[in-house]
Order: sequence, then structure tokens, then C-alpha cells
Amino acid sequence: MQDIEASAGQTISYLARAYTASLNLRLQPLGLSQARYQVLVALDAEGEQTQRDLAFRLGVEQATMANTLTRMSRDGLIARKPHPDDGRAQLVALTTAARELVEPAHQATREADQSLLESLPAAEHALFLSMLQRLSNAIKPTGSTP
Repeated sequence: MQDIEASAGQTISYLARAYTASLNLRLQPLGLSQARYQVLVALDAEGEQTQRDLAFRLGVEQATMANTLTRMSRDGLIARKPHPDDGRAQLVALTTAARELVEPAHQATREADQSLLESLPAAEHALFLSMLQRLSNAIKPTGSTP
């Protein structure tokens, strides 16, 4: 349980860790995690991308993205191919097996969201999500470049 005297940042951090654990439990039967789910969603929405673009879009370090993609490749969830315009880069795309996981993964996320929000009155769900979005938009990562 979080200390009532904790700062907003500490409370948000605790909430994020608890939510990620809840989501990971739901994604695990699909062979996914929160990190893999983010890659899955990004590639499903935007199509093939470079590792660098994925890392920037998802706000993670290149090394973290490299590790996630290596595991996803090992598990048959992504395929890599040479970039047509940059001989040093590769494009990452979802495999057919990964595309079959998109809807079940979205369902797992909806269940985790529902579990998170069930302690709030229904009338406060939209307000809570609006406040989180405003906070997310207000915070600027430092040192991020595409």
C-alpha cells in the first residue's frame, strides 16, 4: 500500500508498477509482456519501422528496444528485413503469429484497465483518464531525439 504522504510522482510510479504487473499477468498466457505489447501495438498501427524509430516512439533506450526485439524475434513475433534506403538499418515487422495476438492482447489490456478503474465511481473514469492524459502531455522527456 502506498504511503498517504507520498509525492504525486511516487504515487504515479507505484500505480504504473502495479498496473504493469496486473497487465503482465493477463498478457503472459499470450507469450507477451507490457513491453512486447507496446511494440505489437506500434507495429500494428504504423507498420514496419526501424528499431531506432520504435525506441523513440515508445520512449525507451535503444538497448532496451534491442533486447525486446531480440526476444520477440526468437519467439517468432517479429521479422527483420533490410531497410531499402539505409544499408545500416533494418525494418521490423509483425509476423502472422503476432498479428493473431493483437485482438487478444487488446482484450487483456481492456481487462487490466477495467480492474484498475473498478475502484472509482463510473462517473469519475473519464475525469481520471483526462487528468492522466493532461499530466502525460505536460511532462517533457529530456534528451530525447528521433
